Amino acid sequence: MRVAFWDALPGPARTALERAGTVALIRPGAFLAREHTRSTHVHVLRSGAAKVWVDRGGETVILEVLGPGDVAGEMEIADGGERYANVEALTRVEALTLPGDRFRTVMSAHPDAMWALAAVLSEKLRDADELRTAHFPDEPGRRLASRLRRLVERFGTPVATGGVVVPVPLCQRDLGRWAGMGRRKVAQLLARERVGDGIAVSRTAITLRSPAVLDRLAGEEADDLLADTG
Repeated sequence: MRVAFWDALPGPARTALERAGTVALIRPGAFLAREHTRSTHVHVLRSGAAKVWVDRGGETVILEVLGPGDVAGEMEIADGGERYANVEALTRVEALTLPGDRFRTVMSAHPDAMWALAAVLSEKLRDADELRTAHFPDEPGRRLASRLRRLVERFGTPVATGGVVVPVPLCQRDLGRWAGMGRRKVAQLLARERVGDGIAVSRTAITLRSPAVLDRLAGEEADDLLADTG
């Protein structure tokens, strides 16, 4: 089970970060960071959702969707480089924000906290590897299911019918941008017989009739899918 950065921190490090930072409220559509800039702040989400994305030749590629406890800006503080991606609020976000030098000071003063940061970087590497391997052979169902599982894990709310609601505004096109496929491919996968009407994507939420539907989605055979990736 994945553990968010904030949850992995030892108590004294959390207290020190809270004392060093300030709480910021970010409206939907506002940016916590912009690609290719040298902003020096680190943000730890306390509530809400934000998408991490890049522009490549006019095409949007979503790298991650951050939730409560996740951190943004830690890579630039570690290597001193430019922001590698945009971080845009999907919902109203409350974040603990602090300058990079204060973040480094706190982390240096609490060596055990470095393991929480290492876990974040490790997860990003594992996620990149997972997406690569799901392309060889191409398994779009597994890629899409892994993104949906991550949303359920971070934002899912169980409902009385046994399903799960993810109150995050991600459309089919966004899911495709995150899973490495086009919107039509996402629509095809969600319409497959073994998935049925088990997954509904609206403008404000994603609803799963049962968590088991993700197992069926991930089990799609690449040869059984349409070749269209547009």
